[in-house]
Amino acid sequence: MQQRPLGRTDLRVSRICLGTMTFGEQNTEAEAHEQLDRAVERGVNFLDAAELYPIPPKAETQGRTEAYIASWLKARGNRDRLVIATKVVGRSTSTWFRADGSEPRLDRRNVVEAVEGSLKRLGTDCIDLYQIHWPDRPTAGFGSVPTRWTTPDPVADEVAIEETAAVFQDLVRDGKIRHAGLSNESAWGTMRWLTLADAGKAPRMASIQNAYNLLNRTFETAQAEIAVREGVGLLAYSPLAQGYLTGKYAGGALPASSRKALFDRLQRYEKPGTAEAVDAYVALARAFGLAPATFANAFVLAQDFVTASIIGATTMAQLDESLAAEDVAWTAEMQDAVDGLHQRYGNPAP
Repeated sequence: MQQRPLGRTDLRVSRICLGTMTFGEQNTEAEAHEQLDRAVERGVNFLDAAELYPIPPKAETQGRTEAYIASWLKARGNRDRLVIATKVVGRSTSTWFRADGSEPRLDRRNVVEAVEGSLKRLGTDCIDLYQIHWPDRPTAGFGSVPTRWTTPDPVADEVAIEETAAVFQDLVRDGKIRHAGLSNESAWGTMRWLTLADAGKAPRMASIQNAYNLLNRTFETAQAEIAVREGVGLLAYSPLAQGYLTGKYAGGALPASSRKALFDRLQRYEKPGTAEAVDAYVALARAFGLAPATFANAFVLAQDFVTASIIGATTMAQLDESLAAEDVAWTAEMQDAVDGLHQRYGNPAP
């Protein structure tokens, strides 16, 4: 599998990253190990987790995903061959992440407790890429790349980026983490972190993990240039728009055991105009002779500002369809056809 540099670091990562947020909820430990084995067999060396996972977040399962990865690493003895990424939650009203039951913030106490928890659950002494899952400051919308701006209400106890940056510097110095990354961050937030890094007050962010797919190309508006010029490549999550771009929900279908059937959490991809766009992209994939999931992932991999596409699956068949994107030779004809549909449908699901 092709590898790409992770930002300006010395790490090289497979351009497909295995997302693990189903491990511990929709997937058992044995199923998680099976997925990990298949991904590594296909050349994946990059795994993405979070202290939040599995999804949907809840107290009784929180952290289970990292524990499943740890049991696999121990059984396979391959930690040194993998790049492991995980995340600290941003500002939240959920009280089960911290031992004292307080609401998480991105201050020193919270970040230190979070990283120590992840290190213990993962069974490793260093995290390769430690990411901020979302900012501490209120933003205009989860993902921080809205198509329409709404000024968020301020909070009195906002933790400044400078304060969080100082903690991350110490974590790098102490060898707890190798590199740092952002997630669900805006262009302004990314540049603020880079400014602090240039001043020697923060580690340089190696990547940014935001939603990016055929239904949501808002990253291209302001952040793609940052990714290319500043070496903060995109780790694209939801390349299948939470399954919609597979076509499995077409015509109101509700497959048993699907995320929508189980959790009804897909409202981000159920906005006006989205269904028509999904149908068009699914039809286009089939016109090119590809499974819709493979086509949608191949589109993401073809963009030059993308470091890796984060795939996720609950079945081995789903995993194989996404991994197959590695073998697609993306053509100018495919890109032109996708761009033509984007001109018509825009970004219906930012």
